[in-house]
Amino acid sequence: MAEGARARRKAPNRAPGKGSTMSIDVQTAKTNPVVLDPIIHVRVRLGIVSALAVEESLTFNELKERLETSDGNLSVHARRLEEAGYIEIEKSFAGRIPRTDYRLTRTGREALQRYLDHMEALIKRVRE
Repeated sequence: MAEGARARRKAPNRAPGKGSTMSIDVQTAKTNPVVLDPIIHVRVRLGIVSALAVEESLTFNELKERLETSDGNLSVHARRLEEAGYIEIEKSFAGRIPRTDYRLTRTGREALQRYLDHMEALIKRVRE
């Protein structure tokens, strides 16, 4: 890849949760009031989408530092979010140094909003 060139990876065309070891899929989470979105309801993934909801984009190192996680852990969870269509990953070079940028997609923003609405409804219901 030429200096300054950008490569955008296209997420595999598969449904969220497909091929996952989780028995609960996103559709079940949408229809069952006690089931939360299994894509987002993991600490690191929730941290990624939350951080990207308030920033236009963040680099790999910025996310790693904010979430206080390892390279491997961040990579695995970011890949899962990318496969679900919740984030977009863009790889480029700054000179000879590789750079990975993450952005929240509209699908990811909508999923986060549903997740937050769901959590608020659960909290309200429990407090009644």
